[in-house]
Amino acid sequence: MTYSEKPSWVLGYGSLLFKPPPHAVYRLPGHINGFVRRFWQSSSDHRGTPESPGRVVTLIDLKNIQQNEAFQKDVLKYELRDRAGSGVNFDELTVKDLSIWGCIYYIPPSKAKEVAEYLELREQDGYTAHEVDFNVRLLPDQEADPELLELMSTLNKDANGNYLIKSIVYIGTIDNASFVGPEDINDTASIISTNVGPSGPNLEYLSNLVTSLKTLDPNHNSNDYYLKELLKCSLKFQKKV
Repeated sequence: MTYSEKPSWVLGYGSLLFKPPPHAVYRLPGHINGFVRRFWQSSSDHRGTPESPGRVVTLIDLKNIQQNEAFQKDVLKYELRDRAGSGVNFDELTVKDLSIWGCIYYIPPSKAKEVAEYLELREQDGYTAHEVDFNVRLLPDQEADPELLELMSTLNKDANGNYLIKSIVYIGTIDNASFVGPEDINDTASIISTNVGPSGPNLEYLSNLVTSLKTLDPNHNSNDYYLKELLKCSLKFQKKV
């Protein structure tokens, strides 16, 4: 099947949240399971330079977390902070124990190939394409959109009746050359607070990401403690400059 014969769904969890791909018709909020979001990807082409790389987000999957004690310690500080005191057996965790909020964009069949080529150029410096299941959580106005509902009626649902959509996501995996994690949040914040690249200030990237998540998640289901702490630390470092 060629790109012209089928649409595509593209997941945004970083810059795609506030800088959508071209030709996107719908932007649907929701989450994916089995991942955490971290600013552990070095950026020398967008939010930094080769001489002074910035930091951008990537995703760490459950399998890699289970195999890396340093990742586990970081997850206990944020995603599993409410369970840290009782002891966590990471080998017993399932994908539903970890989730990150984001959105997916619907790209019509006639534009799917063009957008794929655009993303291959945009998502460089260590990012590769993967496929994940995205759990859709429609906003009230979307639930009243007859054209969107007609499109959604052809899609799969999970056991709870929620839409589950196979989506393309770009991830900087832990074996790519630009991956810098695990990194202490204060070190990350110090870098973000001062770096600037061709796409703009690094702090602007973080701030726009946090703001975008608030609009996608008005009920605060995402509750991303890591991002909240990182923004707080980054703003504190900026005041010292």
